[in-house]
Amino acid sequence: MPRAGLARLPLAAAICLAIAAPALAQDAGQAATSTTAPAAKTKPKTTTLSAVTVTAQKRTENLQKVPISINVLENDQLDALHVQNFNDYVKYLPSVTFQQGGGGIATGPGFATIYMRGVASGGNTNHSGSQPSVGVYLDDQPVTTIQGPLDIHMYDIARIEVLAGPQGSLYGASAEAGALRIITNKPDPGRFAASYQLGVDKVAHGGVGYTGDGMLNIPLSNSAAVRIVGWREHDAGYIDNKAGTRTFPVSGITISNADDCTPGPMLECHGHARNHYNDANTQGARAALKVDLDDNWSISPTIMGQQTISHGTFASDPAVGDLAVTHFYPERVDDRWWQGALTVQGKIGNFDLTYAYAHLKRDQEEATDYNDYSFWYDTLLSYGAYITDNAGALINPSEFINDRDHYRNDSHELRIVSPADDRLRLVAGVFWQKQKHDIMQDYQIANLATSLSVSGWPNTLWLTRQMRYDYDKAVFGELSYDIIPDTLTATVGGRYFRSENRLYGFYGFSKGFSPNSSYGEAGCISNQPFLGAPCLDFNKQVKQSGSLGKFNLTWNISPTAMVYATRSEGYRPGGVNRAGALPPYQADYLTNLELGWKTSWFGNRLSFNGAVFREKWNDFQFNILGPNGLTIIKNANSARIDGLESQLVWQATYNLNLSAGVAFYDAKLTANYCGFTGADGNPVTYCPAGSINPSNGSVVTGPQAPKGTQLPITPRFKGNLVARYSFDMGENEGYVQAALVHVGRRTSDLRLEERSLLGDLPAYNSVDLSAGFQKGSWSLDAYVDNAFDERAVLYKFTECGVTICGAHGVVPQYPNGQVYTGVSQPRTFGIRFKQDF
Repeated sequence: MPRAGLARLPLAAAICLAIAAPALAQDAGQAATSTTAPAAKTKPKTTTLSAVTVTAQKRTENLQKVPISINVLENDQLDALHVQNFNDYVKYLPSVTFQQGGGGIATGPGFATIYMRGVASGGNTNHSGSQPSVGVYLDDQPVTTIQGPLDIHMYDIARIEVLAGPQGSLYGASAEAGALRIITNKPDPGRFAASYQLGVDKVAHGGVGYTGDGMLNIPLSNSAAVRIVGWREHDAGYIDNKAGTRTFPVSGITISNADDCTPGPMLECHGHARNHYNDANTQGARAALKVDLDDNWSISPTIMGQQTISHGTFASDPAVGDLAVTHFYPERVDDRWWQGALTVQGKIGNFDLTYAYAHLKRDQEEATDYNDYSFWYDTLLSYGAYITDNAGALINPSEFINDRDHYRNDSHELRIVSPADDRLRLVAGVFWQKQKHDIMQDYQIANLATSLSVSGWPNTLWLTRQMRYDYDKAVFGELSYDIIPDTLTATVGGRYFRSENRLYGFYGFSKGFSPNSSYGEAGCISNQPFLGAPCLDFNKQVKQSGSLGKFNLTWNISPTAMVYATRSEGYRPGGVNRAGALPPYQADYLTNLELGWKTSWFGNRLSFNGAVFREKWNDFQFNILGPNGLTIIKNANSARIDGLESQLVWQATYNLNLSAGVAFYDAKLTANYCGFTGADGNPVTYCPAGSINPSNGSVVTGPQAPKGTQLPITPRFKGNLVARYSFDMGENEGYVQAALVHVGRRTSDLRLEERSLLGDLPAYNSVDLSAGFQKGSWSLDAYVDNAFDERAVLYKFTECGVTICGAHGVVPQYPNGQVYTGVSQPRTFGIRFKQDF
């Protein structure tokens, strides 16, 4: 297996030289200048809230003047909440939910499917499935891949901007429901700075973890600087792979994962049982250069890379025990990526011109236990009767997967922005993106007969060898006009797009195992090998074009109060179904009607922002696991999401700060989901019991999800409350902080039968506590995350189709089926030391 190029990063040097104080730097990808705040021995005491700067609308603006529903986590907040990765910050974003796992997809870092504002159908996430409905950006560049965005280590980050609702005009495809932007601190030619931090933590029921981070900001001249960041993190495991056995009913063969197992005629040993199974090691670095060519032009190249190696699974099997599974084959993910980016900024007259380019290369290699699939299909469908060796004897039918995904993403954006103080203002640009996904999934069974193995792939029962391309081209713009200067502003925006999805390659069984199949070796459409696979058995593509619109009216009632009304649109491209004669799935569209407000009170000691909205989601894409665990994408009619989002921040006194965020959602179907489409690929809404499914002639038992069904994954209410109290300790400063997160009950699947098999996701509360001490340039913090050791259920899934692996009452060991539960990390106690120079 090839080693990652990030195996030896300059972390030790960065930590030894140390790193600069956290800074609220502006985004150099969109702002003309960027500064790093000088290190201060103590923070200034103030009873007013500081201004928050964002670049959500492609220009630098005060958050309180931007007519969009935006959540912002600034550098100081990320630091105070001990945020290190995606799971740490997402819980403080009321508009965001996520899920992981299922169908052989890993559950560790980098495999989250992100949703916003209840725009969630659930279903399976797969390499040949839908594009995400939420776009994730690193500075100006997209970092979203099909099976999940990059899980970027959160150090030396200026802020996270969460843009809720469709962002079609400025961000386009895959920002249908919103966009999440991670903005890094930029090089500062004005001063040398350095800082480092070291931390250690202990997970209840698990192991010990540690983190080391370092940063250098080095001026090269009055007009140039370089910023170097490095990190290494070990996340302790807390899921135990307990010793156990499993017997296959057809062959009678028993397998064991115990280290002290003694093999016998009907017993196979696979010694993988161990405690704290799901640890992860992350290391990475970022180097950024900024050169001011003159007073108007600058160039900013950046390179950033990270490698995460995780083991085990991050979900537990309740039938085995609390925080436990019994798995028999290796489980490992090596996720490594690097991104090179270039931003060029300048002026043409008094217009700002920005060119942003990025090349992302991401390689994932996985080993996955797929034994559940074999066991349940053997139990319910006598699967093992077909699995033999070359002598014709029945063998252990357990499957395990070795797979890899190679992603390549190139994006270009060129935009022009008029002066912010003009009465008529313009943002306009062009965008081009090409995503390439090279896919290999090798489903193996040890000692499988040659005739049952895919040709040229010994012991391979099923092979997926595919290439996927997604293209996106667009012209976009927004035009704003102050109808009444400083009071009433109207904005119109739009985007014209052209997209293409192409998927081709090989997937399926050998001809000996499935001689009459329409795919696999029996379904070859050419006799030429395809990237090592026996042949090409499908080649499909779909193209589309269209336009999106936006209209906004903003009323600045006073310098501290603003209300706005918006109609905006977002979309997600359609694509092809690789399976048989299934028609392509169509693009889905989200239309948003929103009324929002942004206000400041009591001399800017309190801010109160919010929005109420109604979103209509038409012909939304729904990914399901079909026969043989094959992903199928269908359009599922329409849904409506009514909601309210609000954030409040109060500087009660100079040493007491309170913040709260809430989101209420009523997300439900507005038409039946029948589970099938018409011959044209459009969804069918009329499917009473006894009617006929036109796609296969079967008798319909009624809609799989009737009108009014709640959309899955998203709670009706999610909220958080953070209180921080600072106090003097002589010439030094201390603090205590408490954070409460509440997430309401969620459903696990759109379809009622599958929902009943999986079960709901219960409501939960989580409390994080911390306290610290600062003396001059160094600080020491102690924290307890998940202080009451809550088993917060985040998601549920099965390894194969829910109606198979989730079947009730079939296996005594699994009376409720084999349903995995992803839970929050148990109570974690940690300490952290930081020093700035």
